[in-house]
Amino acid sequence: MRHTGDVLVIGAGIAGCAIAAAFAQQGRRVGAIERSLREPDRIVELLQPGGVAALSTLGLAQCLEGIEATPVEGYHLFWKDEQATFWFCPVPGGSKFTDEIEAAEKPFGRSFHRGKFVGRLRAAIAVAPNITLVEATALELLRDERTGAITGAVCSRNGGPREAYYAPLTILADGPTSNFRSQFTRHRPTARSRFWGLELINAELPKHGYAYGVLGAGPPILIYQTRPRETRVLIDIPDETHRRLQTNESVRNYIYQRVVPTDRPPPANDWMPSTRNTTPGLVMLGDASNMRHPISGSGMTVALKDPVLLAELLNPKRIPSFEDTEAVLKELRRFHWRRKNYSASLNILAQALYLLNVDHHQPETPSTRTL
Repeated sequence: MRHTGDVLVIGAGIAGCAIAAAFAQQGRRVGAIERSLREPDRIVELLQPGGVAALSTLGLAQCLEGIEATPVEGYHLFWKDEQATFWFCPVPGGSKFTDEIEAAEKPFGRSFHRGKFVGRLRAAIAVAPNITLVEATALELLRDERTGAITGAVCSRNGGPREAYYAPLTILADGPTSNFRSQFTRHRPTARSRFWGLELINAELPKHGYAYGVLGAGPPILIYQTRPRETRVLIDIPDETHRRLQTNESVRNYIYQRVVPTDRPPPANDWMPSTRNTTPGLVMLGDASNMRHPISGSGMTVALKDPVLLAELLNPKRIPSFEDTEAVLKELRRFHWRRKNYSASLNILAQALYLLNVDHHQPETPSTRTL
């Protein structure tokens, strides 16, 4: 079977749903392929105000409704014997901060169960005009033998017959374990730790409406509410410790039954720099393209701001047809550098917070000196 459209999105996670909605609003015909439409169970669930604003721009603000998303005003950090509060501030005029901000003007982040949020995003694009959401596995990418351009993908629904999906632009948004990323970048995800998650019921937090970071006297800990009565505690466990726990069967079974109630190991805290898109017909987005340590809760924010910027640069007034691959590649060069206005600061903050905590008691290394 053959299917055609203007855009093919591989992966209907946060970035994939966002870019599908953005292009569909422009009148593009979008096909979205997702291997499993079951509710995902990743445990990092903090969305900064920039991500909330991006949702509104994409027409997806309603996806925060009905999932008990909890407003977050900022961060409260504990560093050894000291503590400090940092709140999210509007920046009128681009640079001036004020000590007193009217409540109506104060931006808020949101914390929630990630799976519920992704489910709402998928439900929104499933009924959107111009979007066809299909549960299928992408088996291989299609290339034009003459130009090397990506022209779509071959997919299979539940192990059924192979189906070809053709589009002049393919968005690779298949997450941190992308099956196709290695074909287009030399970078590979690296991780030194994993987040182990605990869920507390009716916990009393010292400062209402804030996320908490505990740094400096042990493994980094991130604490935030995911629902009015539920609080998530994420403890950063070094990979070496994780491996040692894995070798002890009784300890491993106890942890997975009592502490981490899941059928799979805790996900790795990956880091990977972005790569400029240079392959005609292809764009990489989300965790398939760029990852940072989740301690700052900025991954979802980047995954939503990138589609806003990309859709702006590839809007029909600039690029009437994605078959104009030279024009698309020109805008993708701009996309790579313009996204650094927000992604670079968030990436540096996340890595700095992590390395500051885990390396302050270790010998100096080239990586910490550079940072």
